[in-house]
Amino acid sequence: MKTTNKFGLRFHHLGLAVKEPEDALRLLMGMGYKVAVTVRDPLQNVNLALCTRRGMPAIEIISATETPGPLAEILKSNASRIYHICYESKNLERSLNAMEREGNRVLLISPPKPAALFGGRHVSFHLVSGFGMIEILETV
Repeated sequence: MKTTNKFGLRFHHLGLAVKEPEDALRLLMGMGYKVAVTVRDPLQNVNLALCTRRGMPAIEIISATETPGPLAEILKSNASRIYHICYESKNLERSLNAMEREGNRVLLISPPKPAALFGGRHVSFHLVSGFGMIEILETV
């Protein structure tokens, strides 16, 4: 994996939380995006659709399942919101340590777990002070 920054991270996608996924899909498809994969992820308790378009950033549409989950608070005041940026890393621990050595405060929100959308590759979520939430997708 070619890295594009000193933290060993490479951009992967933007995470868009929505109350109505059909509305977001309609707009993205109108802009030339294709739905690459859709899944229900029971470990994260969300429905997911990864939308891609050549030359554009991938967008993950995240919507709630029938049972309350992690999106309840995120979508409390907005019907949609980009709430995370996902990066890939060959070595999660090394990437997190590098960010912290540079003075970034990184708090673990959700430890690594298999992600249905990415064929079981592990994802973790972290809150970076002064920046926001990042998802780190471990490469194989």
